[in-house]
Formats: sequence, structure tokens, C-alpha cells
Amino acid sequence: MKSLAFLLLGCGMCWGQTTDECKPSILNIPGAQHPCVHPDRSATFRLAAPDAQKVQVKVGKDFDMVKGEDGVWSVTTTPLVEGFHYYSLVVDGVTIADPSTRTFFGSGWANSAIEIPEASDVDYYLAKDVPHGQVSQRWYYSRVTEKWRRCYVYTPPDYDAGKTRYPVLYLMHGWGEDETGWHLQGHADFILDNLIAAGTAKPMIMVMDNLNAVKPGEEGWVFFARQLWPAPEPGAPADRRRGLAGFTGATFTEMMLTDLIPMIERTYRALPGRENRAMAGLSMGGMQTFLTTLENLDKFAYIGGFSGSTGGFGGTFDPKTSNNGVFANAAAFNEQVKVLFLGIGSMEGPRTKEFSENLTKAGIRNVYFESPGTAHEWLTWRRCLNDFAPRLFH
Repeated sequence: MKSLAFLLLGCGMCWGQTTDECKPSILNIPGAQHPCVHPDRSATFRLAAPDAQKVQVKVGKDFDMVKGEDGVWSVTTTPLVEGFHYYSLVVDGVTIADPSTRTFFGSGWANSAIEIPEASDVDYYLAKDVPHGQVSQRWYYSRVTEKWRRCYVYTPPDYDAGKTRYPVLYLMHGWGEDETGWHLQGHADFILDNLIAAGTAKPMIMVMDNLNAVKPGEEGWVFFARQLWPAPEPGAPADRRRGLAGFTGATFTEMMLTDLIPMIERTYRALPGRENRAMAGLSMGGMQTFLTTLENLDKFAYIGGFSGSTGGFGGTFDPKTSNNGVFANAAAFNEQVKVLFLGIGSMEGPRTKEFSENLTKAGIRNVYFESPGTAHEWLTWRRCLNDFAPRLFH
């Protein structure tokens, strides 16, 4: 306990001055010089814990830190993929957040994070000198879950100046994150501000809700995880309905249609009807998007999956049977769905591209977007939103 107390109270020792070539992460708390990022995208982490016996940083993989004579532990990692990375520290077996950085809710807890800058200067997700929309919290009561819920709602820059009604994008986070993710980690509000100012995206309302929707008697994130990894049915093969293939998302869909959408459309100047509704999400939020929208094409005309899609886990894709046959009639599907967007990072693997190709072969129009050089993290998803939003509501 002595080492942890010193760690938390004496974090100033871990700040120090960095060399010119190692730039402090933009996610550090004010005054903190570490972690810092080198030109080759490696990062140096430091931590004051003079009584500790072993310290590691977990950022993608584990890196053992080395203790200096001043009691400060440090390590420089191998080059990291550009973008946003959650990370944590492990001090004598205890996992903690780094006191030198801001924390973000990810992987089910308040995690530290580091931003590895893109190779070229970009500003599409940064605050610029343009009119800005407003992000506000909205609490509402869900009859489905019998609980009060919170969503974040973005209204476009001119919302308060008139009586215009707007289409709505429902934007979902991923596993272990919450309704704050797209605002804090994803900078979705700045992305829309900049697109709207440039005239490339239509002004819209954006709703960011929490995937953790459970009915009375269910066990929050524990139940949510059990939907992902349920026990096999008696007599079924051991791998049946395991992994993401077992995720149903039914409660969230019911809650969204019963509670969330009606609340948004009576509280905000939101245009009703399927052609004024879009839904998209990252990772598990992408899967939830497909589970919700493909069963309710009478309510959504725009669909986006960012590192999350559908199409048969571990099996071949058959348009006649996948998702209860929603892809069987390509002409009917294309008439209903204005945009079907599939985005992925180039370092995530080929499955999304293969799904897109299979849909194309089946006659299903879709947009395939690949973020170059990025993995399963927020830079991929920011780029996806930046490409997806201009396609909406035309």
C-alpha cells in the first residue's frame, strides 16, 4: 500500500522533461510529460513507484518497465499503430490507470489512453474555427428495462436558431464502452461540425446511447457478457452459439424501438420515418446495428458497420438464409436501404472485405471503406464516421 500511495501522491516525479523528439501524448493531464510519443511511433512511459518490485505497461502487449536509481520506472515500447490506444499499468500484480493521463471508459473500466498521431497532419476530428453543435445528456425512463437511462445527443450548430426539423443518426459504441465513447474518444461532434461547415454532410441530430440494455432480473454487464458467451444448449456441440455468434441484442432493439426513438422524436425536432433514420456502430455496436436494422427495415434506411457487421460467424455466407433471408431479394433490399456501409481498419483482417464482396456478388449494393494502417481502435472508427456521415439523408 505504501508504494501505491506514493505512486498516486507523487506522480509529479514521472513528469520530468522529455527530449524534443518525444512529444507528450495529447491525452495527458495538464503538465504531464509522459507518456510521450517518438517520431517512429514508439512511446516512452514513466511511473514513480520506488517501493514496487515489478511494473509493466499493457498497451496491446506487455512491456516490462525498468526501475531507475530515483525510483522511477520507465520503458520505451516498440512502434505502435497510429491512433487511440487504451492502456494500463500493472504494479506488483495490481492493475491501475496511469495517474498522468486522462481516463476513458473502455474494456469495462476507467482506462488510461495514449494517442499516436497520424503520419500526416489531419484535422477532421479536431475542434476548428467553425460553428459548433451542442452535445447534451438526456435522461429518459425505459419501460423495457424499467430503469432510467442516459444518452448523449448532438444537435447541429443552427438547431437553437430556428424551427427546422432534422434527420437522426443513432451511433453505437463497442464492447466495454458506454454512451460517452463517441463523444470523448471518437470526437464525433467535431467530425460532424467540420463536415457540416464544409457542406459535405447534412445537418443532423446524433444520438449516442448505451448498449447495456437489460430487463429486470438480468445482471448488467454480466448478463451482457453471457449473451456473448452463453453455455451451449443440452446436447449441442461445445462450440455452438459461443463467441459473438451467440449475441442476440434483442433487449436493446426492443428498448430502442419502444423507448429511445419515441423519446427522441417527441423531445427534439427530429424528422420521423425510415428515410430520416440512420444507425451505425463500431465493433459490437456495429453488430447491434445490423441485428436491429436488418430486422426492422421499415424503420431504417441507412446502415453502417465500423469493424462490426453480420454475415455468418465461422461459416459461409448464403444470401438466401443469412439474417432470416433479408438479402435474398437484392432488388427489394436495394430499394429499401439507401446506404449499407462496411468499414474496417486495414490491419484487422479480411472478413469485412469478404462480406462486402459476397454481398456484391449477391447483387446487394454496399460501400466498402478501408482505413489504411489502422487496427481495431478509435482512429479507424473516426475515419469511418467521416466517410459515412456525408452519405446520409440525400
